[in-house]
Amino acid sequence: MSDTTPAPCAPEDVRRIACIGAGVIGGGWVAHFLARGYDVTAWDPAADAEEKLRRLVAAAWPALEQIGLADGASQDRLTVAPTLAEAVADAQFVQESAPEKLELKRALLAELDAATPPGVVIASSTSGYPMTDMQTDAGTPSRLVVGHPFNPPYLIPLVEVVGGERTDADAVAWSSRFYDVAGKSVITMDRELPGFIANRLQEALWREALHMVANGEASVEDIDASITEGPGLRWAFMGPCLTFALAGGEGGMAHMLDHFGPSLKSPWTRLEAPELDRKLRDAMVDGCEAAAGDRTYADLVAERDQGVIDVLRATGRLGGTAR
Repeated sequence: MSDTTPAPCAPEDVRRIACIGAGVIGGGWVAHFLARGYDVTAWDPAADAEEKLRRLVAAAWPALEQIGLADGASQDRLTVAPTLAEAVADAQFVQESAPEKLELKRALLAELDAATPPGVVIASSTSGYPMTDMQTDAGTPSRLVVGHPFNPPYLIPLVEVVGGERTDADAVAWSSRFYDVAGKSVITMDRELPGFIANRLQEALWREALHMVANGEASVEDIDASITEGPGLRWAFMGPCLTFALAGGEGGMAHMLDHFGPSLKSPWTRLEAPELDRKLRDAMVDGCEAAAGDRTYADLVAERDQGVIDVLRATGRLGGTAR
């Protein structure tokens, strides 16, 4: 890394990870890293953070046991530090998962940069901010990268990696390799893009769903069923582009575009977000509550986790060996 000392170890040799922020995403990262056999030190400013974090890890552990734990993996390898500085004092990699507030991210990344040993890469779990906007106050911004996961990070393989304008290319390459070693499926982005790749696709689908509910065109239940019983079954193992290519038969995407291209001019989607007024908000909340029925949040999380495991197993994507 050009303006920092060299990384203290190779991605394959990392053993100690610091997770800063222990909410749903940060806690999910903790569970993932523990399951992969790392020693994890966490820090979160909330008074009840440790209790909630250990509860989250315990709840995730049965799913992780099904996937397969690394040799030596244990919940006992989690330490919760009293201060940020103590959490990162001997870290070989840092994963930051603070709330999505730009000024908070800027200040926290600057503080992490000052406290973390030289050369250690610091990754942010931000779901939308470009690293260029977050690294402005850091003394050595060259080691700051985005490592954007998907919820829950201990089950969903994808992580999108990208640097900012002041990030060293070596830090991006090191991070991508580290995540790969740590059992993630990595997309290393060529350039910054607000919202990254997957979130932009999710957001387009979400906005159209909101429009349909707002206009009384479809219920929440119908919208969810249209994906789980339809294209979602294909998207679990084949993305939208290749799926559409198959719609072209032996002619592939070329035939598909020639044949169906004119429909792009049809008024099928409205990509601008609808006004999220109280009526639409209530309709979404009521619809989801009705869909959940008597299932608690814990029930739904367990159901989701099992569903992801079943899809991963069915599509042969549980092959990664534990460290």
